[in-house]
Amino acid sequence: MLSADDGPRFCVLGPVGVVIGDHPLALGGPGLRALLAILLLEPNQVVPVERIVDQLWDHEPPVTARTIVQGYVSRLRKWLSDVDGPGGAWIETSGAGYQLVVDESRIDVAIARQLLAESRGQEPEVRANLLTRAQALWRGPELSDIGGRVRAPELAELRLAVIEARIDADLELGRHDHVIGELAALVDTHPFREHLVGQLVLALYRGGRRAAALEIYQRFAHRAAGELGLDPGPGLRELHSRVLRDDTALLRPRPEPVLSPRLGVLTPAQLPAPPSGFTGREGELAWLDGVRGEGVAVLAGPAGIGKSALALMWGSQVAREFVHGQLYVSLRGFDPRHPPLSPAGVLARFLLALGVAAHDIPTDLADRAALYRSLLADRKVLVLLDDARDSDQVRPLLPGAGRSLVLVTSRRRLDGLVTQGARLRILHTLAADAAVRLIEHAAGPPIDADDRAARARLARLCGYLPLALRIAGARLAVSPQWSVGDLVAEMSDERTRLGALDLEDADTSVRAAFDVTHRALDTAHADTLRALGSFPGQWVSPHAVAALCGTDVAAARARLRVLAGSFLVTELDRDVYGMHDLVRLYARELADEDNEPLRSVLRHYLLVADLCRRQLRSVDDDIALPWDLPVPEITDRDSALDWFEREWPNLLAVAAAGADAGLHEEVWRLARIAGDFRRVRSRRDDWEWLLDTGLTSARTAREPRGEVLLLLSRCVLLTRFGAEHETVADASAAVDLAGSVGDPKLTAMALNTLASAWYGQKQYAAALEGYQRALEPTRSAGYRLGEANLHNNIAQTYLNLGQPSDALEPQGLAVALYREIGDLGFVGLALANLAEIEHELGEFSAADAHAREAVSLAEVNGLALTEAFGREVLARVLRDSGDIAGARAELTTAVTRYRMAQSPAAEAALAALASLPPGV
Repeated sequence: MLSADDGPRFCVLGPVGVVIGDHPLALGGPGLRALLAILLLEPNQVVPVERIVDQLWDHEPPVTARTIVQGYVSRLRKWLSDVDGPGGAWIETSGAGYQLVVDESRIDVAIARQLLAESRGQEPEVRANLLTRAQALWRGPELSDIGGRVRAPELAELRLAVIEARIDADLELGRHDHVIGELAALVDTHPFREHLVGQLVLALYRGGRRAAALEIYQRFAHRAAGELGLDPGPGLRELHSRVLRDDTALLRPRPEPVLSPRLGVLTPAQLPAPPSGFTGREGELAWLDGVRGEGVAVLAGPAGIGKSALALMWGSQVAREFVHGQLYVSLRGFDPRHPPLSPAGVLARFLLALGVAAHDIPTDLADRAALYRSLLADRKVLVLLDDARDSDQVRPLLPGAGRSLVLVTSRRRLDGLVTQGARLRILHTLAADAAVRLIEHAAGPPIDADDRAARARLARLCGYLPLALRIAGARLAVSPQWSVGDLVAEMSDERTRLGALDLEDADTSVRAAFDVTHRALDTAHADTLRALGSFPGQWVSPHAVAALCGTDVAAARARLRVLAGSFLVTELDRDVYGMHDLVRLYARELADEDNEPLRSVLRHYLLVADLCRRQLRSVDDDIALPWDLPVPEITDRDSALDWFEREWPNLLAVAAAGADAGLHEEVWRLARIAGDFRRVRSRRDDWEWLLDTGLTSARTAREPRGEVLLLLSRCVLLTRFGAEHETVADASAAVDLAGSVGDPKLTAMALNTLASAWYGQKQYAAALEGYQRALEPTRSAGYRLGEANLHNNIAQTYLNLGQPSDALEPQGLAVALYREIGDLGFVGLALANLAEIEHELGEFSAADAHAREAVSLAEVNGLALTEAFGREVLARVLRDSGDIAGARAELTTAVTRYRMAQSPAAEAALAALASLPPGV
């Protein structure tokens, strides 16, 4: 069972945080604790940033929500490192979300669920002890002290399930007098929870308080009728009836033996034995416990996820509760060697099992179904329908109203049953610790810490898929000469991973399981799965699939939903679909060998990235995109930034795949266009990789125009991160290439960049000459944005030459031109520059106004570097105006913004902050 060691225990059952022994550790404010709670509720799973933002701000986030979350994550990482040390819990950034990597045996809710699961089927004394330990994990109301930011009603439900199960054990042990007071308080708090009411009625009756027991029942019945319009359930009504007639059998603490069936009718017990080594699934087992009275429940999930194992395990645990028997059939919905069973054939089997003679079984399907429903009308039977193909196969096998439960497993969601009231539970992969335990069941315990770490790696490579884990464990068990390291090495290569998950029996493999699901698809959906194998990213949108498949967005979305219904893809968020790693590798094996699907995806990303960057800044590179593909609606700056943030990992993956496939015309364009996003939200590592990849593609494709544009982009990157001295070579090469192209606008852009390179070398006279030289081709090309840039740069050069008076006019021209063009990003930077010049000239009032406007524009548009610079200038103005406290506040924020953008300018701002007079 799960058991926390002597180290920190993570807690959500009470105040959120960490406890060592009995001592809680302090953890920041409610926002930080709420983030920890969100990650702890989905341990070892990627939680999308959008969901985090929605939970923290209840769907009304501030503009800076993502930035705040990034700050919380950074602080939480440092705190975890301080309190848990190396090798403990840590946070990984994965795609568009965050994942808390943690041993779940150290989370109180996981421990509680495991204790609850472990108690099932045990003797009452053992159950009572286990459940008392589980109940002790609650240190107060769940998720307290975070201001209601995170809601997880399942935790309260888990607490009640633990309490009810413990009281059941106490009642079996004859401790009815000890639980009456507790039950009375619980019933007051949860007046409509029938199980608690029944427990209180039984405890009072066993304690010799028959009248009080009947009063409790009557009070509940009147309240349920008056407030809910409902009668008590059949179980509670039966208990009431037995108390009324003074059934002394109720006085026996131990459960009554199962009643014999009616004469002439058999009691079927058809459930196969559950698989050995079953582990995990505590939440799913608890869910099944809660749907026993619902009529129909569906366990759905992809091939190999462990649906049948879970259904059989739970069925074996509760079999005695279904006193009239258990019926089981594999419907063979996805059997590779046999067709699906017909409902008529299954009904014949069930009727025989229920004692109907063969010659009395009707021939008509409707008549068989009617007889079946009649036989089950007054019985409590568990009907397990395994591996259903669709809802139509299941419907004739459903009993009518009564006490029986039908549990269905399927590789499809069976939406037809769900719309008719069936309860649905979709199974996901196992938690990391449960996955390792499944391997250990076959392969034995680990030899040492290295072996344990290798098994954890093996479980990750199996994608925590139970079928893959069982096969990996079996391979280690039957081939002792193979070490875990050998198998990890084989599976680390994506080209051989699926092959490593085969056993000699051809049907016992992950690939064979996926083959069956694939063959059940029609042509359009099989083609879509094959096309997805060409997509190199981690998740995909309907627009990208439309490009891949050459169809419209509505058809692509419909296809994705069908694939999601068969669990070949998963809808991670609205219009965002992902694939399990092993399914992705399988789809890659199916994919066509030609590059046309990838070329279409590249062009899709080019069109959308170009649409988005035009919402962020003025575009001046005139890159032709002569394709007509569907694109999402991007109408403002926020939606453009959201698209870039969400799709950035995919965009990089598509660029890398395109370069490998020789699609260089598309790759260099994508590098230039998408790189504009990093000019707004700067980060050096991936921006530099993207530009270098694009530059290589432009040179390979012999595209001098593309080479010039990417050299200029790389100069922007180097300048942005304080490496101006490295830009001269790239800028000089760009000037020479632009001259060979013969485009005055391209020449003007290159000359401007070369002058900026000299500026970065502090050769201001050469820079001024270069900027002025660039004005002529800029004006002849009608390149207004370039002219604005040049005036801004000329002003900055004058300022550095110690001539602020000469800088004032060109800087004012730059501001006016940027306003005319409508590029708010550049307007903010130019205003900050103007404020700096005005400060130098002692015009403090104008400088203050322009610096504040720059900061405001930068904040609205999410420009961290511009905001930081504007605040730095404003701080100088405030300092020299005598407002030291105001200057300190602006510099403090400037340092934070510089650090967020990984800018070396943070150190200069920090030094300016330190130089302020103390104590003001």
